[in-house]
Amino acid sequence: MSQNQRTALELAAAGVPVLPLRAGKLPFGNCRSCANNACGGRPNMKNPGPCTCRQPCHGWAAATLDPHVINSPAWARVWREAAAVAYHPGGAGLTVVDLDNADSTAWARASLPATRTVRTTRGEHWIYRGTMPSSNAVRPGVDIKSLMQYARWLGPGSGVTAALPDVVRALAVKEPTPARRPSQTPTTPLRGKSGECRHRTPAYLERGIAMAEQRITEATSAIHATVYRTFLAVLSTHGRCGCLTDAHVARLFTAAQAKGESLRHCTDAWTNARTALGM
Repeated sequence: MSQNQRTALELAAAGVPVLPLRAGKLPFGNCRSCANNACGGRPNMKNPGPCTCRQPCHGWAAATLDPHVINSPAWARVWREAAAVAYHPGGAGLTVVDLDNADSTAWARASLPATRTVRTTRGEHWIYRGTMPSSNAVRPGVDIKSLMQYARWLGPGSGVTAALPDVVRALAVKEPTPARRPSQTPTTPLRGKSGECRHRTPAYLERGIAMAEQRITEATSAIHATVYRTFLAVLSTHGRCGCLTDAHVARLFTAAQAKGESLRHCTDAWTNARTALGM
């Protein structure tokens, strides 16, 4: 039995659905019976692994907890050729924030709640408890892997797994149709009695605003969508504790307008972000 197969059995016993990966971090291709969906299979969350094939077919949908499948002759042959073990985060009730480089890792450390982390070849996986739709390139160097997606197993990592926060969910939210507003002035943010960030520190808020300004400033395409997602992330993290002030909002608007956004677009994006978060 190969080490990959032993690892797969250990993960499956712990409730983590697994599948083999070939070289290049890719799942094994479908067998002849399932090639080009000849079996009629279209894997989804309600119908993963849609055919009776005994091969590890259909990508992420092949992930299994069944030790009999993992140890079957068909899978045993594949394990001998496998380059790595992958798992289905959504099937284990998890979401992986895949940080692909040093810049995205620095952003996560400044912007996301601490959680269990796993080192990767170029960055880190931040693992949260909870599921959401998977989405690639939610920001430079950042992918989200959860439902209908697989992630490479690189070890248990370190730290305590935190609950999936709104700021991560917000990254995958697409901007709705801009709302019509009679006024083109920024809406006043939610305020607290103290005007301080009660869930962390004022320094944490300052880093968050600075990172948001940088994200908008460095955007080279999809400016409007970037502005909306940035507003959404700021509000998700700081909007409910009363720490945001008009000065903070003005800084974000100024950064957006410097990229060509109108005041009306900024106001609509801010309003839509608050509406999306129920604020």
